[in-house]
Amino acid sequence: MHIMIVDDERIIRESFFHWFQKSGHKVAMAASGNEALGKLGETPFDLLFVDIKMPGMDGIELLAAVKAAYPETMVIIITAYGSIESAVQAMRIGATDYLLKPFKPDQLSLVMEKVVQQQKRQSEYNYLKGRLEKITRFDNIIGQSPAMTAIFEMITEVAGTDASVLLAGETGTGKELIAKAIHAKSPRANLPFIAINCGAIPDTLLESELFGHQKGAYTGAIQERKGFFEVVNGGTLFLDEVGEISQKMQVDLLRVLEEKKITRVGSRQPVAVDFRLITATSRDLEAQIHAGDFREDFYYRIHVVQIDIPPLRERREDIRLLAAHFLKKFCHETTKRVDRISPLASRVLETYDWPGNVRELENAIERAVVLSKSRILNDSDFAFLRPPPVTTPPGPSLREMEKDHICRILDRHEWNVTRAAKTLEINRVTLHKKIKRYQLKPAGGNNGSR
Repeated sequence: MHIMIVDDERIIRESFFHWFQKSGHKVAMAASGNEALGKLGETPFDLLFVDIKMPGMDGIELLAAVKAAYPETMVIIITAYGSIESAVQAMRIGATDYLLKPFKPDQLSLVMEKVVQQQKRQSEYNYLKGRLEKITRFDNIIGQSPAMTAIFEMITEVAGTDASVLLAGETGTGKELIAKAIHAKSPRANLPFIAINCGAIPDTLLESELFGHQKGAYTGAIQERKGFFEVVNGGTLFLDEVGEISQKMQVDLLRVLEEKKITRVGSRQPVAVDFRLITATSRDLEAQIHAGDFREDFYYRIHVVQIDIPPLRERREDIRLLAAHFLKKFCHETTKRVDRISPLASRVLETYDWPGNVRELENAIERAVVLSKSRILNDSDFAFLRPPPVTTPPGPSLREMEKDHICRILDRHEWNVTRAAKTLEINRVTLHKKIKRYQLKPAGGNNGSR
């Protein structure tokens, strides 16, 4: 275990240190409550032995601070001034046990045995908690909102069929995860799942990737190669961003879907293929049909079942679940210990609109974990999510506005000071002073003084 001894008496600290070190534990020491909190902020500890009477922050105050910030860290109070009141207060705040000085090694062994038992209970609790968290997941798709629950039901319904499925939603909403979930629950689950981003592959290359080619079919085709239609045989082919493909490719794909046969580039021999097609798009395909950019017959062929995936801003109740999942993921990947996200930081995450959806949230948590200097992610760790305040350029000063206004009135009256002063509702003397102050001159250079 990783243990810290917090006591202002050096002899007590060193006695504990040597006793626990002999037992194989990793031990640290602190002479005050503030020092202990500083070390806790840098390194996770399983157990703290805390003296009640210390200068500055006493043991009860430290116990309360530890339980507020690191609730899983166990704390045992030690004191030479035991009383029922202090024991009750410590246990109420969350102390694991209460130890009176002086104590014998067998007493300490008994306390440590109780700590081990509590650790086992905590481990069982974490296991059950993990089981409960799985209820809110569906094949690695995390969500408990009504919108996601409806999608989970739809996945179950369509998975057992071979119907073509179109997944519609903004970029970053998790369309590929849902495609994988449909495949995983289908009779084709033990066969290949191949995902292709149509928007990332040029049309000429996409044809070769999907249909394959014969040797010598084009420059660079130095050997025969199977396309994904053949490789995926029996499994599921997922075409992401299907709205990006050309109309020629749409015609070719439509023929494959209807005939279940393909012909490699450079060949005349048809090859039978068997696959289930799932497509996805972040575009409005119906609008593309009206604009003449997408074929209606191909749309209806891939649009047997449509699943609309809501953006993250429309299912904010899933944000905390997703954030907690990504926190665990990146703590494991980076080996950094970040225990939790503060309530204030959670509110920042829940009120942000997430234009990049789940993918943006994942990146935000990864950045916060990598750059974090404490065991808690605070709102300051997500300051990059807040757009900089919009600053409007400063307007003209009152002096400049007055100068421009006087100049316009003088020009309007052809620099007749008497008429201009009357319009400005000031006397001629005042107007002459302002003309002098602002060094105003008529366009022709002749400063009239009528």
